[in-house]
Amino acid sequence: MKVGQARAAAARWVAEHAHVEAGFRGAYFSGSTVGLPDDAELPPSSDVDIVVVIARDDPPAKLGKFRYEGALLEVSHLSWAQLSSPDDVLASYHLAGGFRADTIIDDPTGRLRALHAYVADRFAAEPWVRRRCQDARHRIEHRLAAIDTSAPFHEQVNAWLFSTGVTTHVLLVAALRNPTIRLRYLAARRVLAHYGELGVYPELLELLGCRDLPADRVRHHLSELATTFDATARVAKTPFPFSSDIAPDARPIVIDGSRDLIDSGDHREAVFWIIATFARCHTILAADAPELHRELAPAFRAAVADLGITSAGDLAHRTAQVIRYLPALWQTTEAILAANPDITA
Repeated sequence: MKVGQARAAAARWVAEHAHVEAGFRGAYFSGSTVGLPDDAELPPSSDVDIVVVIARDDPPAKLGKFRYEGALLEVSHLSWAQLSSPDDVLASYHLAGGFRADTIIDDPTGRLRALHAYVADRFAAEPWVRRRCQDARHRIEHRLAAIDTSAPFHEQVNAWLFSTGVTTHVLLVAALRNPTIRLRYLAARRVLAHYGELGVYPELLELLGCRDLPADRVRHHLSELATTFDATARVAKTPFPFSSDIAPDARPIVIDGSRDLIDSGDHREAVFWIIATFARCHTILAADAPELHRELAPAFRAAVADLGITSAGDLAHRTAQVIRYLPALWQTTEAILAANPDITA
């Protein structure tokens, strides 16, 4: 399917379903498809992200991934209160990118287009880029500090993993690139190569624990994940924010997309999403199928052990390692900011 066809399907879904919701205030595209031309091919391992803006301060649960007219959509809700301050949007690394270009699908009040005009005009200004980089850095610090050491091991792993992975986002934001989720390490490697900082990349992999992990081990863990994923998708009942990522419609992204990375020689770049999905599966299994959770736990623990983590103590050590690395990460960020020709004074 072409990107333009998928966008058209997304717009029809918004018109038929989101527009009629009480308090609907608009919708826009976000994520990895933003900026792609309509005639580009949408890979099977990609979806189209839609943000539906509503008036309520307590937005409903994320709809997640689902098929609509052949397109794989991912729909989340956002309260208008989160977009009410243009400066706050500009300073937020996960919100500003959605208004850098005209991504608006529906805007009955006209306020989204006004926000887009404000953000687009200032997006590349150095003070705002720096604030977004700081926002990403603060997210690392705050989320690592908030890890609940009394939580189940798989939940602690997930919290550490996503916090550590934001190190890539700091660099992507400095380069004015989309802080992508699943492919964040691949994107960060390309940015570092572009700015002559590729020597930093092994340090990011070291924080993750996969710097020297061979391809055959990653392929093995993906095979084990496929078994866990399919078993989890069959028994999942309890709703979680990520539930739609562990469902048949998401399998091409998680399993096939990871296999494509491994086959292309980017096996270390596949590790992040493999471990994230493993941990999420076990969060679901612990709630909905405790026996399966125990039965499949060794495969998850083996994958995490290959990252050098076998206990909560290891996680605490790795958390401290990330915190110690932040000043060096910021030096690289400053180098990219200084060299980026698209950043304005």
